[in-house]
Amino acid sequence: MKQYLELCTHILENGTVKEDRTGTGTISVFGYQMRFDLQKGFPLMTTKKTAFRLIATELLWFLKGDTNLRTLIQERNPIWDEWGFERWVTSEEYTGPDMTDFGRRSVKDEQFAEVYAQEMDAYKRRVVEDDVFAEKYGNLGPIYGKQWRSWSTADGSIDQIKLLIEGLKNNSDSRRHIVSAWNPSEVADMALPPCHTMFQFYVAEGKLSCQLYQRSADVFLGVPFNIASYALLVHLIAEECGLEVGDFVHTLGDAHIYLNHMEQVKEQLSREPRALPTLKLNKEGKSIFDMTFEDISIEGYDPHPKIKAPIAV
Repeated sequence: MKQYLELCTHILENGTVKEDRTGTGTISVFGYQMRFDLQKGFPLMTTKKTAFRLIATELLWFLKGDTNLRTLIQERNPIWDEWGFERWVTSEEYTGPDMTDFGRRSVKDEQFAEVYAQEMDAYKRRVVEDDVFAEKYGNLGPIYGKQWRSWSTADGSIDQIKLLIEGLKNNSDSRRHIVSAWNPSEVADMALPPCHTMFQFYVAEGKLSCQLYQRSADVFLGVPFNIASYALLVHLIAEECGLEVGDFVHTLGDAHIYLNHMEQVKEQLSREPRALPTLKLNKEGKSIFDMTFEDISIEGYDPHPKIKAPIAV
């Protein structure tokens, strides 16, 4: 994963300190590209343990067109918890303790962290148990799954992933194998506007490659997940279309390290990368839309220990 470590070094050496939406502050560069040859191994971070189960279950959630947090909670996947929770605690119906700036406060204040954990647990239980509550406060709005599988039009909706697969099977040389998550008419209704906004597939010599444009990239916490997620997507689409995997090209817009992640990044840079693992798929005649996490596995993964850092919401 030297490409990722080179990105971290580039930002530390060339980045500009900027303010951001969360109030945390970042060091940032604009415009950066990485390329991963998927024939040489699955690009799951080895300089810190990265939770592949969370990456895979989130991607499958997207591919099924789901946008409700209930599914991820039941999968024990907390990736989107904070954004659903924020919608709840900023609503007029919420009457509990003040949760303003809960992400940073829970790191600095142990007493508040206990209260926050209790409120989050109560929120997640209610999403799972209360259908009405889940529909209102577990739904994250028209985020990735909605845009990928049911892009709204005046006449109905467009299933971009099915069209992508059909196009790859029937006209592999087309330059229009594109899926967009950035829908200007619905961005304001999303819990989080899409960071990975658009991707394009390309076929050459029987190999499927993908280029992602990511407008905003949280380099320490988010980017390792994004790399592995889209690498997995390439494998799944390639399997569906009878192709081999090629390259994953990751193009970043605002690539930033949060100022409260600086020590974690430096610790990661001090570690030596290890051999990449391999990905195994067990489709058994299934469509990718019917696959579960049990159909996907990683072999030979031997990472350094995980490094914790607060998420900026």
